[in-house]
Amino acid sequence: MTDAPATPPRAPETAVAPRLIATDLDGTLLHDDKTVSDRTIAALAAAEQAGIEVFFVTGRPARWMGVVSDHVHGHGLAICANGAAVVDLHRGGRIVEVSPLERTVALAVVDALRSAAPGTSFAVERTGGIHYEPQYPPLLLDPAAAVAPAEKLLADDFVSTLCPEADEPDATHGPDGLSEAAHGPGGRSATRHSPTDPAGPAFPDQPVIKLLAHHPELDPDAFLQLARTAAGDLASFTRSSPTALLEISGPGVSKAGTLARCCAERGISPDEVVAFGDMPNDIEMLSWAGTSYAMANAHPDVLAATTGRTASNNDDGVAAVIERILHNGGPRGDRSH
Repeated sequence: MTDAPATPPRAPETAVAPRLIATDLDGTLLHDDKTVSDRTIAALAAAEQAGIEVFFVTGRPARWMGVVSDHVHGHGLAICANGAAVVDLHRGGRIVEVSPLERTVALAVVDALRSAAPGTSFAVERTGGIHYEPQYPPLLLDPAAAVAPAEKLLADDFVSTLCPEADEPDATHGPDGLSEAAHGPGGRSATRHSPTDPAGPAFPDQPVIKLLAHHPELDPDAFLQLARTAAGDLASFTRSSPTALLEISGPGVSKAGTLARCCAERGISPDEVVAFGDMPNDIEMLSWAGTSYAMANAHPDVLAATTGRTASNNDDGVAAVIERILHNGGPRGDRSH
């Protein structure tokens, strides 16, 4: 699998009927309580019934897609980890394509950010789970399989040193022999995958798909700019959190690049795509799509990058536009939100 291509130039907006809806999840399709409203579920189903494909395009990892996996009625594919993974939602969230972040590149980024922003802590997102440094803010819904310095998490011998394949429990595994990353809240066990399943906990088959960097004090946008200045020639930097948390992918990997490739494979042009988003990691996708909408709650840079605006995520802004598209036969509608 080759890395996702660089973001293509944006096509001019046209009156072409949409063939694909690409929507971010958190802050866009989902309410703040991480639920999908009945109105939105109905709108998604109506769009697919009308022959319009729906792609969820998110920074979330594949294992966090359960919130919407029941609401895709057709193709069942989603773009996860900011474009680094394509996921089959009809097959339990199995990762079918990966654009990895090379380990040596990730190590170089860690070194650059430690120098540019002392106090930065890191997490390493692999296809089967997340591992992070002791200083990194813990994820209540996603405990790490291993906690160690980033240099150790990215080392050649990470698999044999931290995650032995023995079936007996050890310091880095839960009571049933699964890594802690395979447990949900309260220690509930997840399904154990085979060693050849790229979505499972067999670490030799788990490339790095995202590096995360957190700073406890810096302004989020200032941290992003600092990181791009310090290491932007090494990797792709973006953010989607309200805190100073950066998401780092391989060079040229983005929501836009992977969406563009998926659309090209289906014979769908940019002007046939309607996209929705709210945060900086959506900007390239929104700029590429022929028609794009920023949520009312969007980051200022997102508001500036889109062709239209809609209501907030809590007010079902995505559903409102889809309903208008189906009613009017095109993407035009009120842009005064």
